Amino acid sequence: MKSTLYVEYQEKQLEEKALVTKAKKIWTSMGKKASELTSLQVYVKPEENMVYCVFNDDIKGEFTLD
Repeated sequence: MKSTLYVEYQEKQLEEKALVTKAKKIWTSMGKKASELTSLQVYVKPEENMVYCVFNDDIKGEFTLD
């Protein structure tokens, strides 16, 4: 099965794949290897214009929706 998740809010459309890709870039920008990433939770808060991430169940990250 193929699926795609979109979040639409105030004239913006965000695709799950793009959010995960951006989160992975944050992970590697912290000096971590992509192979070290074993789990990722992504929380979208459109009212704050933010995305919050939890990497490997304990490391936090965030980025704006812009």
